Amino acid sequence: MIRHRWLAASTLTLALTAISISASFAGSAAPYVAGSTYTKDTVVEYQGRQYRAKWFVNADQSPAAVAQAANPWDSPWELVSGASTPTAPVTNPPSTPPASAPVAAAGDTYDSTRGYAGGCIVIYAGAPYKAKWFADAGKSPAEVGHTVNAWDTPWERAAAGAVAGCPDGGSSGGGGGGTVPAAEYRIARSVLTAKETQLTDSVLMRKVKESIRTLDNTSVEAVQPGRSANPDNVRRLESILSSTQFDFVFPMRASQYTYRGLLQAVAKFPAVCGTYATPAQSDAICRKTLATMTAHFAQETGGHDAGNAIPQWRQALVHVREMGWNENMRNGYNAECNPAGWQGKTWPCGKFADGSFKSYFGRGAKQLSYNYNYGPFSDAMYGDVRTLLDRPELVADTWLNLASATFFFSYPQPPKPSMLHVIDGTWAPNANDQTSGLLPGFGVTTQIINGGVECGGGSESAQSQNRIDYYRDAAAYFQVPVPGNEVLGCKGMRQFDSSGAGALAIYWERGDADYTCKLVGYQTAYSALKGGDYERCVVAAFPNVVVTN
Repeated sequence: MIRHRWLAASTLTLALTAISISASFAGSAAPYVAGSTYTKDTVVEYQGRQYRAKWFVNADQSPAAVAQAANPWDSPWELVSGASTPTAPVTNPPSTPPASAPVAAAGDTYDSTRGYAGGCIVIYAGAPYKAKWFADAGKSPAEVGHTVNAWDTPWERAAAGAVAGCPDGGSSGGGGGGTVPAAEYRIARSVLTAKETQLTDSVLMRKVKESIRTLDNTSVEAVQPGRSANPDNVRRLESILSSTQFDFVFPMRASQYTYRGLLQAVAKFPAVCGTYATPAQSDAICRKTLATMTAHFAQETGGHDAGNAIPQWRQALVHVREMGWNENMRNGYNAECNPAGWQGKTWPCGKFADGSFKSYFGRGAKQLSYNYNYGPFSDAMYGDVRTLLDRPELVADTWLNLASATFFFSYPQPPKPSMLHVIDGTWAPNANDQTSGLLPGFGVTTQIINGGVECGGGSESAQSQNRIDYYRDAAAYFQVPVPGNEVLGCKGMRQFDSSGAGALAIYWERGDADYTCKLVGYQTAYSALKGGDYERCVVAAFPNVVVTN
Protein backbone atom coordinates (compact mmCIF):
# COMPACT_ATOMS: atom_id res chain seq x y z
CA MET A 1 0.00 0.00 0.00
CA ILE A 2 1.48 3.34 -1.00
CA ARG A 3 1.27 6.68 0.73
CA HIS A 4 0.49 9.76 -1.29
CA ARG A 5 2.08 13.19 -0.74
CA TRP A 6 0.15 15.54 -2.95
CA LEU A 7 0.75 18.94 -2.71
CA ALA A 8 0.53 20.13 -3.48
CA ALA A 9 0.50 21.10 -2.36
CA SER A 10 0.35 21.71 -2.75
CA THR A 11 -1.35 22.89 -1.99
CA LEU A 12 -3.46 22.23 -3.14
CA THR A 13 -3.61 24.96 -1.73
CA LEU A 14 -4.27 23.12 -3.38
CA ALA A 15 -1.60 22.58 -2.08
CA LEU A 16 -1.45 20.57 -4.19
CA THR A 17 1.97 20.42 -2.77
CA ALA A 18 2.89 20.67 -5.04
CA ILE A 19 1.12 17.53 -4.47
CA SER A 20 3.80 14.70 -4.45
CA ILE A 21 3.86 10.91 -3.96
CA SER A 22 5.83 8.65 -1.68
CA ALA A 23 5.87 4.89 -1.28
CA SER A 24 6.26 2.36 1.49
CA PHE A 25 8.27 0.11 -0.75
CA ALA A 26 11.18 0.48 -3.16
CA GLY A 27 10.92 -0.38 -6.81
CA SER A 28 12.47 0.50 -10.11
CA ALA A 29 13.35 4.17 -10.37
CA ALA A 30 13.30 6.52 -13.33
CA PRO A 31 16.67 7.82 -14.49
CA TYR A 32 17.66 11.24 -13.17
CA VAL A 33 17.13 13.92 -15.83
CA ALA A 34 19.44 16.92 -15.53
CA GLY A 35 17.54 20.20 -15.63
CA SER A 36 14.35 18.70 -14.19
CA THR A 37 12.74 19.52 -10.87
CA TYR A 38 11.60 16.79 -8.48
CA THR A 39 9.08 16.75 -5.65
CA LYS A 40 9.79 15.40 -2.19
CA ASP A 41 10.16 11.59 -1.93
CA THR A 42 10.69 11.08 -5.67
CA VAL A 43 13.21 8.27 -6.25
CA VAL A 44 15.60 8.47 -9.22
CA GLU A 45 18.47 6.38 -10.53
CA TYR A 46 21.82 8.09 -11.05
CA GLN A 47 25.05 6.33 -12.04
CA GLY A 48 23.69 2.95 -10.97
CA ARG A 49 22.38 4.08 -7.58
CA GLN A 50 18.98 5.20 -6.35
CA TYR A 51 18.47 8.54 -4.64
CA ARG A 52 15.41 9.94 -2.84
CA ALA A 53 14.45 13.63 -2.79
CA LYS A 54 14.28 14.76 0.87
CA TRP A 55 12.47 17.93 -0.17
CA PHE A 56 11.78 19.85 -3.41
CA VAL A 57 14.73 19.60 -5.80
CA ASN A 58 15.58 22.50 -8.10
CA ALA A 59 16.67 21.93 -11.70
CA ASP A 60 20.36 22.51 -10.92
CA GLN A 61 20.63 20.12 -7.97
CA SER A 62 22.14 16.80 -9.05
CA PRO A 63 22.46 13.64 -6.92
CA ALA A 64 26.19 13.93 -7.65
CA ALA A 65 26.40 16.51 -4.85
CA VAL A 66 25.58 13.90 -2.17
CA ALA A 67 29.14 12.60 -2.05
CA GLN A 68 30.57 16.11 -1.60
CA ALA A 69 27.99 17.39 0.90
CA ALA A 70 29.52 18.29 4.26
CA ASN A 71 26.11 18.26 5.99
CA PRO A 72 22.85 16.36 5.31
CA TRP A 73 21.08 19.65 4.55
CA ASP A 74 23.61 20.61 1.86
CA SER A 75 21.89 18.40 -0.71
CA PRO A 76 18.19 17.66 -1.26
CA TRP A 77 19.09 14.06 -2.24
CA GLU A 78 19.90 11.03 -0.10
CA LEU A 79 21.28 7.67 -1.22
CA VAL A 80 18.74 4.88 -0.73
CA SER A 81 20.28 1.95 -2.61
CA GLY A 82 23.64 0.99 -4.01
CA ALA A 83 25.57 2.31 -1.02
CA SER A 84 28.65 0.40 0.06
CA THR A 85 27.84 1.00 3.69
CA PRO A 86 24.52 1.65 5.40
CA THR A 87 23.46 5.29 5.38
CA ALA A 88 22.02 7.01 8.42
CA PRO A 89 18.50 8.42 8.25
CA VAL A 90 18.40 12.01 7.07
CA THR A 91 15.90 14.59 8.23
CA ASN A 92 14.99 17.93 6.74
CA PRO A 93 17.38 20.78 7.47
CA PRO A 94 16.66 22.40 10.82
CA SER A 95 14.65 25.63 10.81
CA THR A 96 17.27 27.15 13.09
CA PRO A 97 20.90 27.26 12.05
CA PRO A 98 23.21 24.43 13.11
CA ALA A 99 26.15 24.91 15.41
CA SER A 100 28.39 25.77 12.46
CA ALA A 101 26.25 28.79 11.51
CA PRO A 102 27.89 32.25 11.48
CA VAL A 103 28.14 33.99 14.84
CA ALA A 104 27.94 37.66 15.72
CA ALA A 105 31.08 39.71 15.14
CA ALA A 106 32.34 43.16 16.12
CA GLY A 107 30.92 45.79 13.85
CA ASP A 108 27.66 43.93 13.12
CA THR A 109 24.64 46.16 12.63
CA TYR A 110 21.94 43.46 12.70
CA ASP A 111 19.63 43.82 15.73
CA SER A 112 17.48 40.76 16.52
CA THR A 113 14.91 42.92 18.33
CA ARG A 114 14.10 44.95 15.22
CA GLY A 115 12.23 44.37 11.99
CA TYR A 116 13.71 45.31 8.62
CA ALA A 117 11.93 46.53 5.50
CA GLY A 118 12.67 44.95 2.15
CA GLY A 119 15.88 46.31 0.67
CA CYS A 120 17.58 46.95 4.00
CA ILE A 121 21.19 45.80 4.24
CA VAL A 122 22.68 44.70 7.55
CA ILE A 123 26.05 43.38 8.60
CA TYR A 124 25.90 40.03 10.35
CA ALA A 125 28.88 37.87 11.33
CA GLY A 126 31.00 40.38 9.45
CA ALA A 127 29.15 39.88 6.14
CA PRO A 128 26.43 41.97 4.41
CA TYR A 129 22.90 40.60 4.02
CA LYS A 130 19.91 42.11 2.23
CA ALA A 131 16.24 41.76 3.23
CA LYS A 132 14.28 40.42 0.24
CA TRP A 133 11.05 41.52 1.88
CA PHE A 134 10.05 42.61 5.39
CA ALA A 135 12.03 40.63 7.96
CA ASP A 136 10.32 40.20 11.30
CA ALA A 137 12.26 40.69 14.51
CA GLY A 138 14.21 37.53 15.29
CA LYS A 139 14.39 36.35 11.68
CA SER A 140 18.17 36.22 11.52
CA PRO A 141 20.47 36.29 8.47
CA ALA A 142 22.03 33.18 10.06
CA GLU A 143 19.24 31.20 8.35
CA VAL A 144 20.70 31.86 4.88
CA GLY A 145 22.05 28.61 3.47
CA HIS A 146 20.39 26.52 6.17
CA THR A 147 16.74 26.49 5.09
CA VAL A 148 14.95 23.94 2.90
CA ASN A 149 13.82 26.58 0.42
CA ALA A 150 15.11 30.03 -0.52
CA TRP A 151 11.72 31.52 0.39
CA ASP A 152 11.94 30.20 3.96
CA THR A 153 14.09 33.18 4.96
CA PRO A 154 13.63 36.87 4.14
CA TRP A 155 17.42 37.35 3.89
CA GLU A 156 19.91 36.83 1.10
CA ARG A 157 23.62 37.53 0.85
CA ALA A 158 24.43 41.03 -0.42
CA ALA A 159 27.35 41.98 -2.63
CA ALA A 160 30.70 42.13 -0.90
CA GLY A 161 31.35 45.60 0.44
CA ALA A 162 27.66 46.57 0.51
CA VAL A 163 27.00 49.39 2.98
CA ALA A 164 24.51 48.86 5.79
CA GLY A 165 21.38 50.94 5.52
CA CYS A 166 17.79 51.03 4.25
CA PRO A 167 16.31 52.50 1.07
CA ASP A 168 14.20 54.93 3.11
CA GLY A 169 17.27 56.27 4.89
CA GLY A 170 16.33 54.68 8.19
CA SER A 171 18.79 52.96 10.49
CA SER A 172 19.75 49.40 9.63
CA GLY A 173 20.06 48.34 13.19
CA GLY A 174 22.92 48.39 15.64
CA GLY A 175 23.14 50.92 18.41
CA GLY A 176 19.48 50.25 19.14
CA GLY A 177 18.37 52.21 16.06
CA GLY A 178 16.56 49.43 14.23
CA THR A 179 14.43 49.90 11.11
CA VAL A 180 11.04 51.51 10.96
CA PRO A 181 8.74 49.55 8.64
CA ALA A 182 7.96 51.27 5.33
CA ALA A 183 5.15 53.78 5.25
CA GLU A 184 1.61 52.52 4.74
CA TYR A 185 0.83 51.65 1.12
CA ARG A 186 -2.84 51.58 0.16
CA ILE A 187 -4.22 49.38 -2.64
CA ALA A 188 -7.89 49.11 -3.64
CA ARG A 189 -9.28 45.58 -3.43
CA SER A 190 -10.70 46.01 -6.93
CA VAL A 191 -7.15 46.52 -8.26
CA LEU A 192 -5.93 43.31 -6.62
CA THR A 193 -8.97 41.38 -7.84
CA ALA A 194 -8.47 42.64 -11.39
CA LYS A 195 -4.80 41.65 -11.29
CA GLU A 196 -5.69 38.17 -10.03
CA THR A 197 -8.23 37.79 -12.84
CA GLN A 198 -5.72 38.94 -15.44
CA LEU A 199 -2.96 36.58 -14.31
CA THR A 200 -5.27 33.54 -14.16
CA ASP A 201 -7.11 34.20 -17.43
CA SER A 202 -5.88 31.25 -19.48
CA VAL A 203 -7.78 28.46 -21.19
CA LEU A 204 -6.13 25.74 -19.10
CA MET A 205 -6.66 27.59 -15.82
CA ARG A 206 -10.36 28.00 -16.63
CA LYS A 207 -10.68 24.29 -17.44
CA VAL A 208 -8.93 23.33 -14.21
CA LYS A 209 -11.18 25.58 -12.13
CA GLU A 210 -14.23 24.08 -13.80
CA SER A 211 -13.04 20.54 -13.07
CA ILE A 212 -12.43 21.20 -9.36
CA ARG A 213 -15.63 23.09 -8.56
CA THR A 214 -17.57 21.60 -5.65
CA LEU A 215 -21.16 21.14 -4.57
CA ASP A 216 -22.25 22.56 -1.22
CA ASN A 217 -22.26 20.06 1.64
CA THR A 218 -25.97 20.43 2.37
CA SER A 219 -26.71 19.09 -1.11
CA VAL A 220 -24.06 16.39 -0.73
CA GLU A 221 -25.56 15.19 2.55
CA ALA A 222 -28.97 14.92 0.86
CA VAL A 223 -27.66 12.34 -1.62
CA GLN A 224 -29.19 8.90 -1.18
CA PRO A 225 -29.10 5.83 -3.46
CA GLY A 226 -32.06 5.94 -5.88
CA ARG A 227 -33.09 9.49 -4.97
CA SER A 228 -34.62 11.15 -8.03
CA ALA A 229 -33.25 14.57 -7.03
CA ASN A 230 -29.65 13.38 -6.95
CA PRO A 231 -27.27 15.50 -9.08
CA ASP A 232 -26.93 14.48 -12.74
CA ASN A 233 -23.42 13.06 -12.34
CA VAL A 234 -24.56 10.91 -9.40
CA ARG A 235 -27.52 9.52 -11.32
CA ARG A 236 -25.19 8.73 -14.22
CA LEU A 237 -22.92 6.75 -11.90
CA GLU A 238 -25.93 4.93 -10.41
CA SER A 239 -27.00 3.88 -13.90
CA ILE A 240 -23.58 2.29 -14.46
CA LEU A 241 -22.80 0.94 -10.97
CA SER A 242 -25.72 -0.06 -8.77
CA SER A 243 -25.51 -0.84 -5.08
CA THR A 244 -25.56 -4.57 -5.88
CA GLN A 245 -22.74 -4.13 -8.40
CA PHE A 246 -20.76 -2.08 -5.85
CA ASP A 247 -20.98 -5.04 -3.47
CA PHE A 248 -19.77 -7.34 -6.24
CA VAL A 249 -16.82 -5.17 -7.29
CA PHE A 250 -15.68 -4.48 -3.70
CA PRO A 251 -16.65 -7.60 -1.69
CA MET A 252 -13.63 -7.37 0.65
CA ARG A 253 -13.91 -3.64 1.41
CA ALA A 254 -13.65 -2.21 4.91
CA SER A 255 -17.06 -1.35 6.35
CA GLN A 256 -16.28 2.38 6.29
CA TYR A 257 -16.42 2.34 2.47
CA THR A 258 -20.09 2.50 1.44
CA TYR A 259 -22.09 2.86 -1.75
CA ARG A 260 -23.71 6.03 -0.47
CA GLY A 261 -20.27 7.34 0.41
CA LEU A 262 -19.17 6.82 -3.20
CA LEU A 263 -22.23 8.70 -4.44
CA GLN A 264 -21.49 11.56 -2.05
CA ALA A 265 -17.84 11.65 -3.08
CA VAL A 266 -18.87 12.00 -6.72
CA ALA A 267 -21.60 14.52 -5.88
CA LYS A 268 -19.02 16.78 -4.22
CA PHE A 269 -17.13 17.09 -7.52
CA PRO A 270 -19.70 17.59 -10.34
CA ALA A 271 -17.04 17.16 -13.04
CA VAL A 272 -16.52 13.51 -12.04
CA CYS A 273 -18.87 11.49 -14.25
CA GLY A 274 -19.96 14.89 -15.53
CA THR A 275 -21.81 15.93 -18.65
CA TYR A 276 -20.00 16.12 -22.01
CA ALA A 277 -21.09 16.77 -25.59
CA THR A 278 -23.38 13.74 -25.87
CA PRO A 279 -24.98 11.26 -23.45
CA ALA A 280 -22.92 8.46 -24.98
CA GLN A 281 -19.66 10.35 -24.43
CA SER A 282 -20.67 11.21 -20.87
CA ASP A 283 -21.39 7.56 -20.09
CA ALA A 284 -18.17 6.37 -21.74
CA ILE A 285 -16.01 8.76 -19.71
CA CYS A 286 -17.80 7.79 -16.49
CA ARG A 287 -17.24 4.09 -17.21
CA LYS A 288 -13.56 4.68 -17.89
CA THR A 289 -13.31 6.73 -14.70
CA LEU A 290 -14.74 3.88 -12.64
CA ALA A 291 -12.47 1.28 -14.29
CA THR A 292 -9.40 3.45 -13.71
CA MET A 293 -10.26 4.17 -10.09
CA THR A 294 -11.01 0.51 -9.37
CA ALA A 295 -7.65 -0.61 -10.76
CA HIS A 296 -5.70 1.92 -8.70
CA PHE A 297 -7.75 1.19 -5.57
CA ALA A 298 -6.89 -2.50 -5.97
CA GLN A 299 -3.16 -1.76 -6.07
CA GLU A 300 -3.10 0.79 -3.25
CA THR A 301 -5.65 -0.52 -0.74
CA GLY A 302 -6.15 -4.09 -1.95
CA GLY A 303 -5.76 -7.46 -0.28
CA HIS A 304 -3.25 -8.74 -2.87
CA ASP A 305 -4.16 -12.32 -1.97
CA ALA A 306 -3.42 -14.46 -5.00
CA GLY A 307 -4.78 -17.53 -3.22
CA ASN A 308 -8.22 -16.03 -2.66
CA ALA A 309 -11.08 -17.19 -4.86
CA ILE A 310 -11.97 -13.50 -5.38
CA PRO A 311 -9.80 -12.12 -8.20
CA GLN A 312 -7.35 -9.48 -7.09
CA TRP A 313 -8.93 -6.65 -9.08
CA ARG A 314 -11.98 -7.07 -6.81
CA GLN A 315 -9.94 -7.08 -3.60
CA ALA A 316 -9.80 -3.27 -3.39
CA LEU A 317 -10.59 -0.96 -0.45
CA VAL A 318 -9.47 -3.46 2.20
CA HIS A 319 -7.50 -0.78 4.06
CA VAL A 320 -8.95 2.46 5.38
CA ARG A 321 -5.89 3.37 7.46
CA GLU A 322 -2.25 2.87 6.63
CA MET A 323 -1.15 -0.54 7.90
CA GLY A 324 0.44 -0.36 11.34
CA TRP A 325 -1.22 2.92 12.36
CA ASN A 326 -4.16 3.84 14.59
CA GLU A 327 -5.70 7.10 15.77
CA ASN A 328 -3.88 7.13 19.11
CA MET A 329 -0.37 6.91 17.69
CA ARG A 330 1.94 9.94 17.90
CA ASN A 331 4.77 11.25 15.73
CA GLY A 332 3.35 10.20 12.38
CA TYR A 333 3.83 12.30 9.27
CA ASN A 334 3.91 15.54 11.22
CA ALA A 335 7.45 16.84 10.75
CA GLU A 336 5.98 19.84 8.92
CA CYS A 337 3.72 20.77 11.84
CA ASN A 338 6.29 23.11 13.39
CA PRO A 339 4.42 26.45 13.65
CA ALA A 340 7.69 28.29 12.99
CA GLY A 341 7.64 27.01 9.38
CA TRP A 342 5.32 28.26 6.66
CA GLN A 343 3.65 24.87 6.24
CA GLY A 344 2.89 24.69 9.96
CA LYS A 345 1.47 28.21 9.87
CA THR A 346 -0.58 27.66 6.74
CA TRP A 347 -1.96 24.26 7.77
CA PRO A 348 -1.78 24.27 11.60
CA CYS A 349 -1.77 20.74 12.94
CA GLY A 350 -4.29 19.49 15.45
CA LYS A 351 -3.12 18.31 18.84
CA PHE A 352 -3.86 15.52 21.30
CA ALA A 353 -4.88 16.38 24.85
CA ASP A 354 -1.23 16.09 25.94
CA GLY A 355 -0.22 18.78 23.43
CA SER A 356 1.50 16.48 20.92
CA PHE A 357 0.59 16.85 17.26
CA LYS A 358 -1.95 14.62 15.56
CA SER A 359 -0.57 12.06 13.10
CA TYR A 360 -1.28 12.53 9.40
CA PHE A 361 -0.59 8.99 8.18
CA GLY A 362 -2.37 7.54 5.15
CA ARG A 363 -6.15 7.39 5.37
CA GLY A 364 -8.91 6.66 2.87
CA ALA A 365 -8.95 5.27 -0.63
CA LYS A 366 -5.97 7.40 -1.73
CA GLN A 367 -4.12 7.18 1.60
CA LEU A 368 -4.04 10.95 2.13
CA SER A 369 -0.94 11.89 4.15
CA TYR A 370 0.72 14.97 5.71
CA ASN A 371 -0.77 18.19 7.02
CA TYR A 372 -0.10 20.05 3.77
CA ASN A 373 -2.50 17.65 2.05
CA TYR A 374 -5.09 17.35 4.82
CA GLY A 375 -5.31 21.16 5.03
CA PRO A 376 -6.06 21.78 1.34
CA PHE A 377 -8.47 18.82 1.25
CA SER A 378 -10.26 20.21 4.30
CA ASP A 379 -10.45 23.63 2.65
CA ALA A 380 -11.96 22.09 -0.49
CA MET A 381 -14.51 20.11 1.55
CA TYR A 382 -15.43 22.67 4.22
CA GLY A 383 -13.88 26.02 3.30
CA ASP A 384 -11.78 25.69 6.46
CA VAL A 385 -8.37 24.05 6.74
CA ARG A 386 -8.80 23.32 10.44
CA THR A 387 -11.68 20.83 10.19
CA LEU A 388 -9.63 17.83 9.01
CA LEU A 389 -6.38 18.98 10.60
CA ASP A 390 -8.15 18.80 13.96
CA ARG A 391 -10.11 15.65 13.09
CA PRO A 392 -8.05 13.66 10.55
CA GLU A 393 -9.92 10.47 11.50
CA LEU A 394 -12.87 11.72 9.43
CA VAL A 395 -10.85 10.92 6.30
CA ALA A 396 -11.00 7.26 7.33
CA ASP A 397 -14.41 6.90 8.95
CA THR A 398 -16.80 8.95 6.78
CA TRP A 399 -17.63 9.46 3.09
CA LEU A 400 -14.46 11.54 2.95
CA ASN A 401 -12.53 8.27 2.58
CA LEU A 402 -13.76 8.15 -1.03
CA ALA A 403 -14.01 11.93 -1.49
CA SER A 404 -10.25 12.09 -0.97
CA ALA A 405 -10.02 9.95 -4.11
CA THR A 406 -12.33 12.13 -6.22
CA PHE A 407 -10.41 15.16 -4.92
CA PHE A 408 -7.11 13.66 -6.04
CA PHE A 409 -8.67 12.57 -9.34
CA SER A 410 -9.90 16.09 -10.14
CA TYR A 411 -6.95 18.25 -9.06
CA PRO A 412 -3.78 18.70 -11.13
CA GLN A 413 -0.34 18.23 -9.58
CA PRO A 414 1.69 20.56 -11.80
CA PRO A 415 3.55 19.80 -13.93
CA LYS A 416 1.26 16.77 -13.99
CA PRO A 417 -2.29 17.15 -15.32
CA SER A 418 -5.21 15.76 -13.36
CA MET A 419 -6.28 12.19 -13.96
CA LEU A 420 -9.68 13.55 -14.98
CA HIS A 421 -8.10 15.62 -17.75
CA VAL A 422 -6.18 12.58 -18.98
CA ILE A 423 -9.31 10.44 -19.14
CA ASP A 424 -11.65 13.02 -20.70
CA GLY A 425 -9.07 14.17 -23.27
CA THR A 426 -8.59 17.72 -21.96
CA TRP A 427 -4.89 16.93 -21.61
CA ALA A 428 -3.34 16.65 -25.06
CA PRO A 429 0.38 15.82 -24.92
CA ASN A 430 2.64 18.30 -26.65
CA ALA A 431 5.90 17.45 -28.43
CA ASN A 432 7.84 17.51 -25.16
CA ASP A 433 5.41 15.07 -23.53
CA GLN A 434 5.54 12.75 -26.52
CA THR A 435 9.33 12.72 -26.46
CA SER A 436 9.10 11.71 -22.80
CA GLY A 437 6.74 8.83 -23.66
CA LEU A 438 3.80 10.56 -21.96
CA LEU A 439 0.91 9.48 -24.16
CA PRO A 440 -2.84 9.15 -23.52
CA GLY A 441 -3.77 5.86 -21.91
CA PHE A 442 -4.01 4.12 -18.57
CA GLY A 443 -0.23 4.10 -18.15
CA VAL A 444 0.05 7.85 -17.74
CA THR A 445 -2.39 7.72 -14.80
CA THR A 446 0.11 5.45 -13.03
CA GLN A 447 2.80 8.05 -13.77
CA ILE A 448 0.58 10.67 -12.12
CA ILE A 449 -0.04 8.54 -9.04
CA ASN A 450 3.35 7.02 -8.35
CA GLY A 451 5.61 7.57 -11.31
CA GLY A 452 8.69 8.35 -9.25
CA VAL A 453 8.71 4.80 -7.94
CA GLU A 454 6.98 2.66 -10.55
CA CYS A 455 7.79 4.23 -13.91
CA GLY A 456 10.71 4.90 -16.22
CA GLY A 457 12.56 1.58 -16.05
CA GLY A 458 13.42 -0.71 -18.93
CA SER A 459 10.58 -3.06 -18.01
CA GLU A 460 7.31 -2.71 -16.12
CA SER A 461 7.68 -2.67 -12.36
CA ALA A 462 5.65 -5.25 -10.44
CA GLN A 463 3.33 -2.53 -9.15
CA SER A 464 2.69 -1.10 -12.62
CA GLN A 465 2.04 -4.58 -14.00
CA ASN A 466 -0.50 -5.17 -11.22
CA ARG A 467 -2.31 -2.00 -12.21
CA ILE A 468 -2.35 -3.04 -15.87
CA ASP A 469 -3.83 -6.44 -15.01
CA TYR A 470 -6.42 -4.91 -12.69
CA TYR A 471 -7.37 -2.30 -15.29
CA ARG A 472 -7.92 -4.89 -18.01
CA ASP A 473 -10.31 -6.80 -15.74
CA ALA A 474 -12.09 -3.68 -14.48
CA ALA A 475 -12.39 -2.31 -18.02
CA ALA A 476 -14.00 -5.55 -19.16
CA TYR A 477 -16.51 -5.34 -16.31
CA PHE A 478 -17.40 -1.69 -16.95
CA GLN A 479 -17.51 -2.25 -20.74
CA VAL A 480 -14.59 0.03 -21.50
CA PRO A 481 -12.82 -0.70 -24.80
CA VAL A 482 -9.04 -1.18 -24.51
CA PRO A 483 -7.51 -0.51 -27.94
CA GLY A 484 -4.50 -2.57 -28.87
CA ASN A 485 -2.33 0.53 -29.17
CA GLU A 486 -3.31 2.06 -25.80
CA VAL A 487 -0.27 2.64 -23.57
CA LEU A 488 -1.23 0.73 -20.43
CA GLY A 489 2.14 0.70 -18.67
CA CYS A 490 4.79 3.29 -17.89
CA LYS A 491 8.13 1.59 -18.58
CA GLY A 492 10.55 4.00 -20.23
CA MET A 493 8.18 6.85 -19.46
CA ARG A 494 9.88 9.98 -18.15
CA GLN A 495 8.32 12.15 -15.51
CA PHE A 496 6.26 15.22 -16.35
CA ASP A 497 8.26 18.43 -16.47
CA SER A 498 7.71 22.17 -16.77
CA SER A 499 7.70 22.05 -20.58
CA GLY A 500 4.74 19.67 -20.76
CA ALA A 501 1.17 20.47 -21.77
CA GLY A 502 -0.05 19.92 -18.20
CA ALA A 503 2.42 22.32 -16.59
CA LEU A 504 0.40 25.06 -14.94
CA ALA A 505 1.68 27.47 -12.30
CA ILE A 506 -1.04 27.41 -9.64
CA TYR A 507 0.63 29.07 -6.63
CA TRP A 508 1.32 32.68 -5.73
CA GLU A 509 4.72 33.96 -4.61
CA ARG A 510 6.09 37.45 -3.97
CA GLY A 511 6.42 39.22 -7.31
CA ASP A 512 9.47 40.78 -8.89
CA ALA A 513 7.85 44.23 -8.68
CA ASP A 514 6.81 45.84 -5.40
CA TYR A 515 3.29 45.13 -4.16
CA THR A 516 2.68 42.28 -6.59
CA CYS A 517 2.68 38.49 -6.53
CA LYS A 518 3.45 36.13 -9.40
CA LEU A 519 2.46 32.61 -10.40
CA VAL A 520 4.99 29.85 -9.63
CA GLY A 521 5.07 26.10 -10.12
CA TYR A 522 6.15 25.14 -6.59
CA GLN A 523 3.86 24.92 -3.60
CA THR A 524 3.36 27.99 -1.42
CA ALA A 525 0.73 29.03 1.09
CA TYR A 526 -1.32 30.79 -1.60
CA SER A 527 -3.22 29.06 -4.41
CA ALA A 528 -4.35 30.52 -7.69
CA LEU A 529 -7.19 28.01 -7.54
CA LYS A 530 -8.61 29.76 -4.50
CA GLY A 531 -10.19 33.16 -5.04
CA GLY A 532 -8.71 35.93 -2.94
CA ASP A 533 -5.35 34.27 -2.40
CA TYR A 534 -3.64 36.80 -4.65
CA GLU A 535 -4.60 39.54 -2.20
CA ARG A 536 -3.48 37.39 0.74
CA CYS A 537 -0.13 36.84 -0.95
CA VAL A 538 0.44 40.55 -1.53
CA VAL A 539 -0.48 41.43 2.06
CA ALA A 540 1.81 38.71 3.43
CA ALA A 541 4.74 39.70 1.18
CA PHE A 542 4.39 43.42 1.85
CA PRO A 543 3.33 44.02 5.49
CA ASN A 544 2.87 47.77 4.98
CA VAL A 545 0.05 47.18 2.46
CA VAL A 546 -3.44 48.31 3.49
CA VAL A 547 -6.26 47.01 1.29
CA THR A 548 -9.14 49.43 0.83
CA ASN A 549 -12.66 48.65 -0.36
